[in-house]
Amino acid sequence: MSLMEKYSKQVYIALVVVISLLLLIDYLPNVDSYVSPPIALFLGLLFALLFGQAYPKFNKKVSKKLLQYSVVGLGFGMNLQASLQSGKEGMAFTIVSVVGTMLIGWFIGRKLLKVERDTSYLISSGTAICGGSAIAAVGPVLKAKDTEMSVALGTVFILNAIALFVFPIIGHALDMTQQQFGMWAAIAIHDTSSVVGAGAAYGEEALQVATTIKLTRALWIIPLALATSFIFKSKGQKISIPWFILFFVLAMIFNTYVLSATEIGTTIGHYINDFARKSLTITLFFIGASLSRDVLKSVGIKPLVQGVLLWIIISLSTLAYIYCF
Repeated sequence: MSLMEKYSKQVYIALVVVISLLLLIDYLPNVDSYVSPPIALFLGLLFALLFGQAYPKFNKKVSKKLLQYSVVGLGFGMNLQASLQSGKEGMAFTIVSVVGTMLIGWFIGRKLLKVERDTSYLISSGTAICGGSAIAAVGPVLKAKDTEMSVALGTVFILNAIALFVFPIIGHALDMTQQQFGMWAAIAIHDTSSVVGAGAAYGEEALQVATTIKLTRALWIIPLALATSFIFKSKGQKISIPWFILFFVLAMIFNTYVLSATEIGTTIGHYINDFARKSLTITLFFIGASLSRDVLKSVGIKPLVQGVLLWIIISLSTLAYIYCF
């Protein structure tokens, strides 16, 4: 056991404590600038690559639950009418992009690169809808092997991490509005965590637009799983329904019609929303720390090329749609 591996758990705990304390101490100047979602993800990734996975089971369980709770908490800071108004422009393109991504992914993966069928389908599903959540939902219906699931998840995870850093930079370079960036991030970034993180890094309106469109897009998990069952003749497989999206909508409704009606209620909603943002930042550290060198090795060049090409196509086509329409 190396010295790094020997002290990995202590370093892990220290990082979690430091990040949590910095986020909870509001009076520090510009705390959000040096404990932002991208920085938290970077610290998690750096830890995983240097020390390996300290608590893999804990990371997986906590990151999933904390992400869901954080997304619901964000609903307490959003107005239903404003969110629907800001997100409706992306709804039509969402439908087109989901179907288009699946077809293009099949062509690139199966026809051009000869990627194994199930792996190619899972990568396309993760890119089309919401990353790891879509892969986790479709995998059992597809009866995919653990190795195929790992490769697809690893591919999406790597691109997700890159997107969280790169997208805000590109958005500012292109002088995108909050509305434009939120829509672009929601459609072109895979996982909900990175979409929300990128939106939060770009601005308040971008966060609201990105979250609304992304969660609407995530509902496509259900018809996709049903279609997968029909196409691949899988019967009796359980479909994982993302119930936290329903609670997010209920939180928005409650904030719009109950909390916003009084000054005290508005303050309560603000505090819940603020805490959700901070818990999301910690979640991204956990997600980053879930990466392992074994995952990187297992991905392979062809699945990664499929994921990158598909990602570039959906990103550029979304940009074209935003600027043309």
